[in-house]
Amino acid sequence: MLLALALLQPVQQLDDAVQAAVQAHRTPALDRLMQAATNLGRRDLVAGALLGVAVLDPVAGPAVARLAIVGLAGTNLVVQALKLATNRTRPDGAHDRSNSSFPSSHAASAVCLAWIFARRWPRLRVVLWLAALVVAWSRVHLNRHYLSDVAGGAGIGLLCTWALFQVRALDPRAGREIGASDPVP
Repeated sequence: MLLALALLQPVQQLDDAVQAAVQAHRTPALDRLMQAATNLGRRDLVAGALLGVAVLDPVAGPAVARLAIVGLAGTNLVVQALKLATNRTRPDGAHDRSNSSFPSSHAASAVCLAWIFARRWPRLRVVLWLAALVVAWSRVHLNRHYLSDVAGGAGIGLLCTWALFQVRALDPRAGREIGASDPVP
């Protein structure tokens, strides 16, 4: 236990330094932009976007939306389990075991969706990954997560989505409409 704490000390020092620097440079205009980015992760907006994908892309939209739902479900199961296990207090002082700071579910979900959507619409790849980055960073800016929470969430999003694509590749019924042979981002 002492070894784990000793290894995590540099991470906490970096988290504290980044938090202090970001909070010292907040402005009302940037706060509004970051709040808008964070709001992209609201469940109702994500559900509406997936419904839009399913309806507006009749060729592959329903399959992409289903894949995104499965990816988000798996990703968020892992995130919630880790939130309960770590019980980390948020940088703003909020402490709720079921909604602890580590890892960031916004970052995990944003990465999951960016990867799935980027495989379906490769021309939008840069925009989708930048949007995921902004959503993740908004959580640090708004003082809801530490940098390591966001990095951990993004890593979970990557790992869970990669695992989903690996399992999907084993299914002979899976369509190739979302770029199943695309490389890892």
